[in-house]
Amino acid sequence: MSTKTLRTAGGLSVRYAPRALLSVLGLLLLAVAAAVVLIGSGDFPIAPADVVATLLGHGTPVQEFAVMDLRLPRVLVAVFVGAALGIGGAVFQSVSRNPLGSPDVIGFGQGSTVGALTVMVLFQGGAAAAAGGAVVGGLVTGVVIYLLAWKRGVSGYRLVLIGIGAAAMLTAVINYLITKAQFVDAARATVWMTGSLDGRDWAQFWPLLAVSCVLLPVVLGHGRALRMLEMGDDAAYALGVKVERTRIVLMGSAVLLVAVATAAAGPIVFVSLTAPQLARRLTRSPGPNLAASALMGTALLLLADWAATNAFGERQLPVGVVTGVLGGCYLLWLLVSERKAGRI
Repeated sequence: MSTKTLRTAGGLSVRYAPRALLSVLGLLLLAVAAAVVLIGSGDFPIAPADVVATLLGHGTPVQEFAVMDLRLPRVLVAVFVGAALGIGGAVFQSVSRNPLGSPDVIGFGQGSTVGALTVMVLFQGGAAAAAGGAVVGGLVTGVVIYLLAWKRGVSGYRLVLIGIGAAAMLTAVINYLITKAQFVDAARATVWMTGSLDGRDWAQFWPLLAVSCVLLPVVLGHGRALRMLEMGDDAAYALGVKVERTRIVLMGSAVLLVAVATAAAGPIVFVSLTAPQLARRLTRSPGPNLAASALMGTALLLLADWAATNAFGERQLPVGVVTGVLGGCYLLWLLVSERKAGRI
């Protein structure tokens, strides 16, 4: 990976990788374009230029109602959910040093689902209470998995194995709760478990924005330490990284981001698994690629939501169905390419 150094007149210097920088800018433009197109899509189509004009305060009353009240909050929820899942996946894949170390593979997504279903099924709670249950379930699962994986430190191999076991047990709990639910609660829980952005409004956006504004800078600020953790604990210690404290801060932030994203839109699968890997292949840069992973997660979720609402005629699909199909195709491609390369 080639790097260049940008020097200012005041003597400051910043090193950057041109390809990684161009990739981040390209993903940012793709996410913005997808958001504008998605806002303009629907039963009352609006041209992209009119969408931009409406966002700047120059639209007609009808356009302002469609954009500002109906479609913009849904798209903003998708933006922050995608970013949270992408950056959460990048953190756990880097901490575990395993591409399968994704929150929806090692149990954190299932923990949030159990928390939400417990509220829905056992206490007949509403949407807000279910969202709170998803956050609590994700955090409790994160603490339990971390404690079980602890043995004079947390190794990535042990974390993934215990996480997969926890995911299996939590999936059994999810199935049990569904069987115990009454018909209406079971139907509501099944829809929520699919993962959807339908009906999301400002009530889901503001908590998501508040948590993201606090935690995303924390994770991005630890990007250099996370890159060193990928080299192993001993190397990180030698380079001055406080390994366990850094790991707890990063894992706690990632668990909370994924839990809040799940609370806002349900368990949307495969985004946290695929976004960091696609970002790494695009930038061809080692390390967690946190900014690129967050933008890749956002772009993937926006494009998947556009496909879910526009590519199947009048039968709109939950976005979780589309991400599941795309994630399955990605896994097949990954297995074939790894086999051709002789690595499996």
